[in-house]
Amino acid sequence: MRVITQQTFGGPEVLTIVAAPEPEPLPTEVLVRVEAIGLNPLEARLRAGEFPLLGPPPFVLGWDISGVVEEGPQTWRFRPGDEVFGMPLFPRAAGAYAEVVSAPALHLARKPTSLSHVEASALPLVGLTAWQGLVDLGGVSEGDRVLVHGGGGGVGHVAIQIAKAFGAYVITTADGSKREFVEEVGADEVIDYTAVDFADTVRDIDVVLDTIGGDTVERSLEVLRPGGHLVTAVAEEDVRLIAEFEAAGMRFSGIAVDPDPVGLRGLVELVAQGRLRVHVQETFPFERVADAHRLIDRGHLQGKLVLTL
Repeated sequence: MRVITQQTFGGPEVLTIVAAPEPEPLPTEVLVRVEAIGLNPLEARLRAGEFPLLGPPPFVLGWDISGVVEEGPQTWRFRPGDEVFGMPLFPRAAGAYAEVVSAPALHLARKPTSLSHVEASALPLVGLTAWQGLVDLGGVSEGDRVLVHGGGGGVGHVAIQIAKAFGAYVITTADGSKREFVEEVGADEVIDYTAVDFADTVRDIDVVLDTIGGDTVERSLEVLRPGGHLVTAVAEEDVRLIAEFEAAGMRFSGIAVDPDPVGLRGLVELVAQGRLRVHVQETFPFERVADAHRLIDRGHLQGKLVLTL
């Protein structure tokens, strides 16, 4: 099979396609013939050596996959020919930039028939991040006021839809050029962060989901109602911030996504109900992975990028 690997940290040009033996599935795992691979900004940071999650190269990036179960599954959960998707093994290396991936069956779900492999591959990491932040940690429910920072991005546009599905009133920050997009996915209010300071205009928020980081986290303290909860997907648990938020009568949580099968089934259910879709900005053939990473490096994506095989 072909895999995309790198021998050193660096720019997109360090990503190279090489031949490798197919993995051998362990008991409870299945071998998946990959049809599409969802790309995430985290992978560009790992490629560049900005974040030591996988250690030094060589390694194979990637987690988000959609494909077809091969012959010889090592679990009762799936049969050969089943179409599946998921985010196996995160944060351990899954080697998903490959034609074939061995994955724990529990980290996969049957692909909804309403989603193409491209769409399904784009959903797991961003969907589970938003689900775990809003549903598991944030406890979002009917009538809550939710602020999603970065609503036009991968996590953000999915988070808007999940919050709406749970009955929340959703406000989001986004570049003005993405206003129409975030309104289409369900945002009730849009704040153009290039023109307006959200901290001057928003109040009484029950849950903030942050996908931006930096001073956005601390400034969000000003918009929460008493007892409100800020969940950040880009800043780790911070003792100082936890103390600061608690002193103000608020809650602060940093989330590190994991391949939760319950959350994955929740996403599938919302997709089946027509209440959740994932936007793919652009697809690239497997051979053009470096071009895809160059686009990630430029930032300001609308939704997700996907590699196809």
